[in-house]
Amino acid sequence: MSRSIIDQVVEQLRAMPQPLQWQVLKFARTLVAGKIRGVPGQQLLQFAGAIPSDDLQLMQEAIEQGCEQVDANEW
Repeated sequence: MSRSIIDQVVEQLRAMPQPLQWQVLKFARTLVAGKIRGVPGQQLLQFAGAIPSDDLQLMQEAIEQGCEQVDANEW
């Protein structure tokens, strides 16, 4: 690992209040302890093409109509 990255992280940590330093430490420990989960993509290839193109088109239309729109009165 590049020493400069470690130095940069330490520099940022020194500028943080102690509660945030604890959060960073907890996050770093989580990253170290974490196990990779999931399935290799090769195993998912068997599902390629399993969704009919008509259904894909309906999904695409629903996404375009319902996503990335802001309702200012919602909140």
